Amino acid sequence: MIGLKGTVNIIDNTGALVVECVNVLKNKSSHGHASIGDVFVCVVQKARPISLTSAGAPSSGSTLTSLKVKRGDVQRAVLVRSKQPVQRPDGRWIRFDDNAAVLVNKKNEMIGTRIGGVVSSDLRLKGWGKIVSLAPKAI
Repeated sequence: MIGLKGTVNIIDNTGALVVECVNVLKNKSSHGHASIGDVFVCVVQKARPISLTSAGAPSSGSTLTSLKVKRGDVQRAVLVRSKQPVQRPDGRWIRFDDNAAVLVNKKNEMIGTRIGGVVSSDLRLKGWGKIVSLAPKAI
């Protein structure tokens, strides 16, 4: 679970590295804390830099399209890993070493095309099967 003003790593290829949670959407029962599979509004704190050679050359559009966000952008994200332990229906507890998320748009479609880390398999039960299918491993 992450609360307001919590920082989260981004594990997709949108160009963002670290975001800060601003608001958890449609989750009134947990008092502003997001759990795995919840959507939250975030601000990009760190992003991959855009090199001057690719920014000045109009022919190299492929490098510009791979970086879809920049520092200061307000985006939505789905929490895919959390430090806070979460209990599964069979009684097991699962937790990860860090908080991680994937950026989505307002239609709840992924902005990036790849995921670069492990995600929780609980996402499939919450309707995020696309994220689980693109991840290299789901635990």
